[in-house]
Amino acid sequence: MKTLIKNGTIINANESKKANILIQDDKIIAITTDEPSADIVIDANGKLVMPGLIDIHVHFRDPGFEYKDDIITGSQTAVAGGVTACCPMANTNPVNDNATITRDMIEKAKKRGLIDLMPIGAITKGMKGGGITEMGEMSEAGCVAFSDDGLPVSSSDVMRAALEYSAFHGSFIINHSQDCSLCRNGHMNEGQMSMKLGIKGMPREQEEIMISRDMLLAKLTGGHIHIAHVSSAWSLKLIETAKKEGINITCEVCPHHFTFDESELENYDTNYKMSPPLRTKADVKAMRDGLKNGIIDIICTDHAPHHNDEKQREFDKAPFGILGLQTLIPLTLNLVRDGVINLNKMVELTSLNPAKLLKLNDRGVIAEGYLADITIVDPDFEYLYDEKLNKSKSQNSPLLGKTLKGAAIKTIKSGRLVYDFPNVVA
Repeated sequence: MKTLIKNGTIINANESKKANILIQDDKIIAITTDEPSADIVIDANGKLVMPGLIDIHVHFRDPGFEYKDDIITGSQTAVAGGVTACCPMANTNPVNDNATITRDMIEKAKKRGLIDLMPIGAITKGMKGGGITEMGEMSEAGCVAFSDDGLPVSSSDVMRAALEYSAFHGSFIINHSQDCSLCRNGHMNEGQMSMKLGIKGMPREQEEIMISRDMLLAKLTGGHIHIAHVSSAWSLKLIETAKKEGINITCEVCPHHFTFDESELENYDTNYKMSPPLRTKADVKAMRDGLKNGIIDIICTDHAPHHNDEKQREFDKAPFGILGLQTLIPLTLNLVRDGVINLNKMVELTSLNPAKLLKLNDRGVIAEGYLADITIVDPDFEYLYDEKLNKSKSQNSPLLGKTLKGAAIKTIKSGRLVYDFPNVVA
């Protein structure tokens, strides 16, 4: 089976060019200005043709919380956002802390066949902060990294062992950067806004203190620490220092942290409640600057579905989390429109760098011999992001019901069309 994508503008991290792409089965076999014959022809005239996006930080709630989302609906949501590979976190029920659960998750995704599912395994058994999981067995089963996301590893000794053990198995650690002793049952960023609203706040220092500890432990062990969902300007200063010192550290930022600030909470909308919380306008600017100057390595979503009955409660009782997969492209394109990054940098942040981090040597680039994971984007397409378009079981996005600009209009996974706006292809 051959597929031809013609007339599009190919966007790689290092170049942009108008050319046609010939796919045979699951591989790209030619980048050409010719128009070879093919069984399927897709006209991408006026569109951007990007490598499939790779989201290294999602929550699919499967197993255990399938009423919020599951691997099937999570996969559908991913391809609707132009994402062809996802790394779900381990805070499931039961926790993904052993090879059996890892294999079951991967097999369920394979049966649906929309995305590559590459689980993040738990650092500690049951995510209880104590004994380290069997990282070797879990790596062999398909885990690509380890994290107790949502429940920070508070013990420095345990984190040291995790960095050493993961490095031995060629993997890395992602810690939810939060010193829980400073949380004080907070529900938003601590500052003037939290005082105005009468909501308990969490100081940004809870994030910065944990990053400081983890970068020093990475320095001690030589292990690779990846900092999840950075939200504070000082966090980026610490990460920049660590990188300059040669510490093995990388980091990510989510679209909500470079788009929204704490002022969005003035109406007590729980869809803006997340952890780490939305911070100040100055922190948002710092995130955008960090993307521009290269301190931040990756954009991911921390896609975190919650049922309406959970989110539509008093602010202090609602859970943290926001949907993100289907709004990743429009919010990131806003950075391009604002001159923060260009399209090539967008590909680097959402596809090439995640592929490098996960050691996926056949992804992140549109080139001959690479896997045909491709996202065709219309950057000027305006549409209503509503309940019909939303593929998640949950609806916890403040952007639901809003007009967005820029979308994945077709998503191709391993040479097969898996999403065609606005319907998922079976």
